[in-house]
Amino acid sequence: MIRWSLVVVLSIAVVGLGVWGYQENQDKNAVLIQAENSYQRAFHDLTYNIDLLHDKIGSSLAMNSKQSLSPQLADIWKISSEANTDVGQLPLTLLPFNKTEEFLYDIGDFAYRTAVRDLEKKPLSDEEIKLLEELHAKSGEIEEELRKVQNEVLSDNLRWMDVELALATNDEVGDNTIVNGFKTVEKSMDSFESSVTEVGFGSSGPEKDYRDLQGENLTKAEARKQASKWLEKVDTEKLTLTKSGKGADVPTYTASFQEGDKNGYIDLTEKGGHPLTIMISREVSDPQISLYEASEKAKEYVGGLDIDNLELVESNQYDKMGVFRFLYTKNDVRFFPDTVVVKVALDNGEILGLSARDYYDYHIDQDLNEPEISLEEARSKVNPNVDIQEHHLSVIENDLKEQVLCYEFLTTMESTTYRIFINASTGEEEKVETLKKAEMKFNQEI
Repeated sequence: MIRWSLVVVLSIAVVGLGVWGYQENQDKNAVLIQAENSYQRAFHDLTYNIDLLHDKIGSSLAMNSKQSLSPQLADIWKISSEANTDVGQLPLTLLPFNKTEEFLYDIGDFAYRTAVRDLEKKPLSDEEIKLLEELHAKSGEIEEELRKVQNEVLSDNLRWMDVELALATNDEVGDNTIVNGFKTVEKSMDSFESSVTEVGFGSSGPEKDYRDLQGENLTKAEARKQASKWLEKVDTEKLTLTKSGKGADVPTYTASFQEGDKNGYIDLTEKGGHPLTIMISREVSDPQISLYEASEKAKEYVGGLDIDNLELVESNQYDKMGVFRFLYTKNDVRFFPDTVVVKVALDNGEILGLSARDYYDYHIDQDLNEPEISLEEARSKVNPNVDIQEHHLSVIENDLKEQVLCYEFLTTMESTTYRIFINASTGEEEKVETLKKAEMKFNQEI
């Protein structure tokens, strides 16, 4: 009797394990099928968007109407953005594809910059038309290569899951049609990069050459000492130091540490040892110092940065920390791109963060033109429903990535604070920022 009971129990267990294994396998297959479907959809969407992009660029070259060209360029910007999103959804993280992604970004950037300007007053230049022709030709090459891959994917039932596996294992055996096709697309970008340089195109944002850096290159020992100073006396022996690889835009050292529950890191430039980023993580206790006292700590800290003319313009409290924004100023003009941000713990005034990358990214000693409109003219362009509290002359970066001189108005309406920028040359409203009143402290009040 006992024997038969054991047989029954074991039989039930075996059947149970079988059912469980079958269900696990089904669930796994369902996940794989869902992933494969997502990859296939993204790939076919990418192919479609590249087809559409090629056609839209070709149509823009055939247009003669400025009224039609602007919306056409806006469409090109939208389609290039969607194509870039499609690329991001494919398992290509282990496959160099950055040149093609930059190509799509740069198409969108060029199209947007051109679409939003007044083409009646400033029509396409010969160089821009030449660039459009280059974009049309290159998008046609990508379109052709992706169609070849698409045809083989459909005819041979190729799976993207196999691509992911091949990339992860560096598998050179077997059918890597998809991988080879994308490598061909990426390689074709080399000729495009060299040709577009002639027309001043191909930059995906400001060049980070850090023109304001001073000093000699640091040795590793000097970098450790400098990192210890900025990390407020963390023992140099506790620092792990690494150097940026070859080809970095700006050679840097990164020093990190771990002390119990406290850890952090600092990025320093090799030239001069200037701190770019500092992040320190620890448990912050209840505030023991005021926001004003913390701001004095932040001022003292940035005073050692070898950066002249930094002005504290914003003080914010986020939970148990104060965050302070400094701007470079020259002749009473505030340069918003040239920003340094400092984070201070309100329990003991310790510096927990620094970001000076924006300052070094954008700072250049430049002469500014005088405003072409008066302060009163600029004031008249501000929404009459807001109350103006302060005004300054400021430089900001507009939507076209251009630095422009503006009249800056700090305003309030009901319970909200706004910063409004009026172009000092055209009188146009360049930008409106919303500031959180509960956290914002104007610099003369802190």
